[in-house]
Amino acid sequence: MATLTTVRPPAGELPERRRRRRRERVGIKRFRRSLGRHWTLYLLMVVPLVWFVVFKYIPMSNSVLAFKNYNVIKGIWASPWVGWQNFDAFFSNPVFWTLVKNTFVLSVYTVGASFPLAIILALALNEVRTGLFKKTVQLVTYAPYFISTVVVVSMTILVLSPRLGIVNEGLGFFGVPSVDFLGNPDYFRHIYVWSDVWQTTGYSAVIYLAALAGIDPALHEAARVDGAGRLRRIWHVDLPGIMPTAVIILVLAVGNIMAIGFEKAFLFQNPLNLSQSEIIATYVYKTGLLNADFSMATAVGLFNSVINLVLLLLVNMIAKRITGNGLWS
Repeated sequence: MATLTTVRPPAGELPERRRRRRRERVGIKRFRRSLGRHWTLYLLMVVPLVWFVVFKYIPMSNSVLAFKNYNVIKGIWASPWVGWQNFDAFFSNPVFWTLVKNTFVLSVYTVGASFPLAIILALALNEVRTGLFKKTVQLVTYAPYFISTVVVVSMTILVLSPRLGIVNEGLGFFGVPSVDFLGNPDYFRHIYVWSDVWQTTGYSAVIYLAALAGIDPALHEAARVDGAGRLRRIWHVDLPGIMPTAVIILVLAVGNIMAIGFEKAFLFQNPLNLSQSEIIATYVYKTGLLNADFSMATAVGLFNSVINLVLLLLVNMIAKRITGNGLWS
C-alpha cells in the first residue's frame, strides 16, 4: 500500500504568503528592538505628530465646506449640500484666468530667479578660502531672512517712494523724472521677486553649502591630478554632488508654485497695480473674510491645493526619471 508523504518545498521556494509573514514578523521585532533602544527619540516625536494631527489633518475634513452653502447657524456639516456649484461659479468668474495667470507667472518668476542664484552663491562661497570674508558674506546674505516680511515691504516702499525714495533721488540726480514703481503694474512682479530673492537667497544657500561640505575631498584631489581647473571641478564634482539636494528643493518649490505667499503680495498691493498683484491667495482672503463667502473661499483654496498636488507629483516623476532623485524612493 502506497504511503502518502508530504513534500515540503525547499527553503528558498517558500510560498509568497509565508515569506510575507516572515518579513512582517522580522519587521515587528526590529521595531520593538528599536523602540526599546531609542524610546526617548520616539517620545520626542509624539508632540509634533499630535500637533500635525490636531491642527493639520483633522481640519482637512472641513474641506467639505467647498461643496456646501455655508450657514453660520447650521454649521459646516448641517449646511445644505450644493455639489460643484461653488467651483462652477469660480471657473465662470471673469477674474478666474487673471488670478491663475498672475499666480502662476509670479510663482514661476520667483522660483526661476531664486533657485539658481542660491546655488551660484553657495558654489561661490565654497570656493572662498579667506575665512573672514566668507563669514562676512554669509552674514550679510543670511541676515535678511530674519527680517519680518512687513519690515521688508516697508523698507522697499520707502526706497522706491516717488518723493523721498533713494532710487528716485538717484534718478533725479541724472535728470530722470520720478517714477511711481508701486503704482505701475508692470513693475510689481519685479519688485516682488527681487525683494524676495534678497531676503531668502542667503538662507537657501546654507542648505547647498551643507551638501557641498559632504562631498568627498578625494574627488577634488583626483580632479586636480587630472588637470581640471576650478570651473571644471565645480561642473564635474560640486554640481553632481549637490544634485540630489537641488532636485528635492526644486520639486518642493514647484509643488508650492500656486501657493505663493499671501502676505507680501497683499502688502505690496494697491488699486493701481491690482491687475497684476491680485493672486489666488489675496482673492481667497477678500472673498472669505471680507465678503464672508466662506464656501467660495474654501472652494478656491481647495482648487489651489489640488493643482499644487498635481504639480508636485508630476515634477517629482519627471525628476525621478531624468536624474534618478526624487522625494520618494
